[in-house]
Amino acid sequence: MEDENAFPAVENNVLSTIVVARAAREHGAEKLVLVSTDKAVNPANVMGASKRLAEMVCQALQNGNPQFVIVRFGNVLGSTGSVVPRFREQIARGGPVTVTHPEVQRYFMSIPEATQLVLQAAMMGQGGEIYVLDMGEPVRIGDLAKDLIRLSGFSEHDIRVEYTGLRPGEKLYEEPLADAEKTLSTPHPKLRIARARPVHSARLVDELIAWLDAPRLRDAEEVREALHHWMPEYGPKPNPGARFATPISAKPGPGRP
Repeated sequence: MEDENAFPAVENNVLSTIVVARAAREHGAEKLVLVSTDKAVNPANVMGASKRLAEMVCQALQNGNPQFVIVRFGNVLGSTGSVVPRFREQIARGGPVTVTHPEVQRYFMSIPEATQLVLQAAMMGQGGEIYVLDMGEPVRIGDLAKDLIRLSGFSEHDIRVEYTGLRPGEKLYEEPLADAEKTLSTPHPKLRIARARPVHSARLVDELIAWLDAPRLRDAEEVREALHHWMPEYGPKPNPGARFATPISAKPGPGRP
């Protein structure tokens, strides 16, 4: 999504939100829940910025029903695209298990817990809130990879962990809340309400549709410039050691020369 698919990422996350929101209003839906991401906090990449823009769309459209409720997530263990199934596949092939950086950390929760918290937020939401989930403590991805290797019956000498370097737009750490945001407690101990920058522009949705529908090709740089126009806080953040790519030395794993 960061380079060759930057514009499709915005279409997928922003245009689809507009379409679904309008359909919900047309058919009298009482509530619409947008599942967002912690990458929308101080977004450093196209994916996070497009999700923050989807949040802004919901806030701009909030006027009566449906009530738009936004829930920001970290990573859900075992979900499509999650690291755990990928690590298991790499272990089954004999490794190596690839991690971008030794210090990269992410928040995780289980599928049942994530589902319950989305439903709780939907029940409590009155429209326009951004709910932030208490994701607990962040997990170091390198440690997760090593734990899975051991739980699979191998040692790090059998299957090595290889660090490949951070990808474009990737952060070392995700943030559950932006620096300028404040949170309010809710009756649920694992849900808080974030007070993000308010969206005042009633023309936001019309501006977005005009840009998305314009009949021309858009390269990644144009997409990033447009995202920065709507979100001054969007921009790549410095990551120490971003080019770190030294693999851990290890003995050959099973099935490998």
